[in-house]
Amino acid sequence: MKKFVLLLSLMLSTIAFAQGTEAKKAGPPKGKALVGDVYGAGVSAKAEKSALTTKKLDQKLKKYAKVENVAVKGKVTKVCDKKGCWLTVETDNNEKFFVKMKDYGFFVPTALEGKTVVLEGNAEMKVTSVAEQKHYAEDAKKPQSEIDAITKPEEEIRFMASGIKVVN
Repeated sequence: MKKFVLLLSLMLSTIAFAQGTEAKKAGPPKGKALVGDVYGAGVSAKAEKSALTTKKLDQKLKKYAKVENVAVKGKVTKVCDKKGCWLTVETDNNEKFFVKMKDYGFFVPTALEGKTVVLEGNAEMKVTSVAEQKHYAEDAKKPQSEIDAITKPEEEIRFMASGIKVVN
């Protein structure tokens, strides 16, 4: 009888754990991404005040291959529909740069699209492989024709955000 009770409790805990894991895979977090909302470790007041424009970030990255502990202000143009695990930010010259969350430690709601944010973290110029570009295009639910058109690696700004704050 004790073995039966032990076996039953193990089965129930396994089922409960599996359901909890499945719920986490459901999609991006809910939320309206209102001004003042913070994701990740947060953004310091100092960083918010001294946030670079994307043009100035680009200039720094031309001088240094990597810039650490930097804050950048920009408009979010796309958020990963699957989990909210990456986003793109529009630059001053209408180009976009790619943002991932540090250590895959937090996600953002899709409502962040169209909002102005301050990102705090590290930036670098990186060559993105064809396979990786196609993966992100699939996450963004782009048409197959657009995915198939990706045929060469691309150099781009990559930002690893430790914190994101909605400012407008």
